[in-house]
Amino acid sequence: MDQIISKEKAPLPNHVAIIMDGNGRWAKQKGLPRHKGHRKGVETTKRIIDFSAKNKIKVLTLFAFSSENWKRNKREVRFLMMLFFITLKKDLSELYDRGVRLRVIGDKVQLPLRLQRLIELAEKKTANNDKLFLNIALNYGGQWDIVNATKAIVEQIETKQISKDEINTEYFSKFLQLSDLPNVDMLIRTSGEFRISNFLLWQIAYSELYFSEALWPDFSESHYQEALFQYQCRNRRFGA
Repeated sequence: MDQIISKEKAPLPNHVAIIMDGNGRWAKQKGLPRHKGHRKGVETTKRIIDFSAKNKIKVLTLFAFSSENWKRNKREVRFLMMLFFITLKKDLSELYDRGVRLRVIGDKVQLPLRLQRLIELAEKKTANNDKLFLNIALNYGGQWDIVNATKAIVEQIETKQISKDEINTEYFSKFLQLSDLPNVDMLIRTSGEFRISNFLLWQIAYSELYFSEALWPDFSESHYQEALFQYQCRNRRFGA
């Protein structure tokens, strides 16, 4: 399934963010080790990226690894870091050829050095692409993002670059991750959980929220299409 049936009904979101949840539960339900769920989740991720590009979703932001995920079993964390590295290395050329611009957001300093280097290479290689802006949140937390921005502004105040009276929401947002991209229009979370888990706290202020019962490895193009259709049916009020 490549195209959205209701494309003419109403505008699609420019920026979709997804909390990709449920890999571990998917594996458990099938009596498989957790790493099988993560591998299956990668397959879903590739399909959703492809579907987004074909349907002219301009920005797609995926929550891959939170700043809290370091608390997981060390073996699982090592596997995830390896999986990120292998997947990016394998798929980078294809992403480039399809016009995808890749960006990784989050505190990258804590990531394995070889993964940091590959991310830097991938971001440089795809920097001029513009068919789909793909953002992967890796070691990211919304609170970290806001604190990081606050520190940068405090430094500007201390060095007399700006006065505190000049600071407003528009100015503050310039220091956040994804500041050069539109805010999130729609946030999707899979696995039937109803929470946002410290993801893009500022950027989703006026987003439409959609919760899917499907676990991430089972989240299909049809599930995605249904979410986008629901977005098209809503009347966005932006807090008014």
